[in-house]
Amino acid sequence: MEIAFEEAEAAAKRGEVPVGAVLVDPATGDILGRAGNRTEELADPTAHAEVLAIRQACAARGEPRLPGCDLYVTLEPCALCATAISFARLRRVYFGAYDPKGGAVEHGPRFFGQPTCHHAPDAYGGFDETRAGRLLRDFFRERR
Repeated sequence: MEIAFEEAEAAAKRGEVPVGAVLVDPATGDILGRAGNRTEELADPTAHAEVLAIRQACAARGEPRLPGCDLYVTLEPCALCATAISFARLRRVYFGAYDPKGGAVEHGPRFFGQPTCHHAPDAYGGFDETRAGRLLRDFFRERR
């Protein structure tokens, strides 16, 4: 999770919403992908940290699915990211701050609990939630 926070902090320095993600193969401990948000930089609404980390990991493995892999992310994934996580067949998702407005794991559509969800990973929230929430609040406070 510390690496996900490093990515989130780097994203904030670039002027991006501070969300970071890291994708790990728990069998080896190898980091397969790591990223922070880059939606502004890439002018791409899908350039969320989770999606970018999944893309890196799939490229590294040469496979479209990553069964057995775990994702660590600083904010509860949105619907876009939850869908990508499901399609990638990730084993587990660990996230920091809950997102009542845009989250899709514990809030909103609760994507992994829907009958149309192809694969539901184990999901655990609240990891270093105070730190993750503070990072987001500070970022937005500076912009108001």
